[in-house]
Amino acid sequence: MDLLAEAVTTFVRTHGPDQKYLLAYSGGLDSHVLLHLFATLRSIDSFHLRAMYVNHGISSHADKWAEHCRAICRELHVEFIQQTIRQTSELSNLEERLRRERYQLFQDNLFVNEILLTAHHQNDQAETILLQLCRGAGLPGLAAMPRMKVFGKGFHARPLLDMTRDDLHHYATRHELNWIEDESNANRFHTRNFLRHEVIPILAKHWPSVTKTLARAAENCADAQEFMNISTHYLLTKVQGTVSGTLSVKKIRELAAIEQRHVLRAFIHQANFLLPSTVKIQQILQTLLQARDDKMPHVFWGNAEIRRCRDDLFLMRKMGQHDPDQVIPWDISEPLIIPDIGTLEACSFLAHSGHVTVQFRKGGEKLRLSGRKHHHELKKAFQMWGVLPWLRDRIPLVYADGVLVAVVGYWIQEGCIIQLQPNADFATVTP
Repeated sequence: MDLLAEAVTTFVRTHGPDQKYLLAYSGGLDSHVLLHLFATLRSIDSFHLRAMYVNHGISSHADKWAEHCRAICRELHVEFIQQTIRQTSELSNLEERLRRERYQLFQDNLFVNEILLTAHHQNDQAETILLQLCRGAGLPGLAAMPRMKVFGKGFHARPLLDMTRDDLHHYATRHELNWIEDESNANRFHTRNFLRHEVIPILAKHWPSVTKTLARAAENCADAQEFMNISTHYLLTKVQGTVSGTLSVKKIRELAAIEQRHVLRAFIHQANFLLPSTVKIQQILQTLLQARDDKMPHVFWGNAEIRRCRDDLFLMRKMGQHDPDQVIPWDISEPLIIPDIGTLEACSFLAHSGHVTVQFRKGGEKLRLSGRKHHHELKKAFQMWGVLPWLRDRIPLVYADGVLVAVVGYWIQEGCIIQLQPNADFATVTP
């Protein structure tokens, strides 16, 4: 049996006959070979196969290529899907932007537990690890492309990752496949094309097996990263803070410097935030770990920030701008949207139904807690409720005829019911 056919047969039979596949099909040599392999095997093993073409809107030939892909799928009796990436005048990082949007379309079209198939091979893996080396990537980047990973509602697999570009070309020639030659593949301006046409051929003159060697290096890095993940997960369980979802400053200080960096990266990664640079990681550790216990330092990057309160480190979405001096009139018959805070909705308002405003803490506010004879300062109530210091000036205070009747999420005057529906930029105020 042909090596490529054997690889695909083993892959399909590993995942069972009832598996569904969505194949990324550009019409180029690589994806055409993958499509032909799966379509051929489907005549023996019954499984559901779809092919999807993404029109990037860059080449003037894109529509013609789409029709070519449609015709090939019709010939192979494969369901065909076409999607188009929206046009934009933004040219910076075009290659990366198109890649992100292409995969977003694949994710949007994926069924539950369906496997996205891409035709990445050993040469692609070598290019990826060289690219990551030039970017100064760590182990996750040098692990390059995995054979299989969770992706959207399903998975993403690369069944041909052990095969070379020559292997695919020989298969396509032997089976007389008619593939598309994208003129952009010869453009050395694109990073991958530069590595493919300029760098790797030079390396191959001295090390003929360089692509295989680099792919093996990627496998080794992937193994090391997996071991690191296991070790870091164990460390994360050891440094949990007093509040759920936080880390303890005292416990992190007891770790070695390298363990501190890995724990912090894992903490950020598991929260699905963009990982900061090495310099920023060091800044976070120095700023948050070395501050006195009565300080509340914070460091932000991208759309994320880490704040410290006493012994706990809190990771959250970066808070937007907020004016604590604003006074917002509220017609309680309608929801009130407060930018960067949330949406207020009055289910009922039985007391103080006159002029209603929403304000924020300025100092000196008082309220009478349930079961208490005397008024309490709002400042002390916040402390008693455990409201984090950076949220205290962002908690909406509802006034009716100048009288404080609600601290949203914590206290309401008898006869007044207020609901807060938080938006994505608002940290929860539930004690």
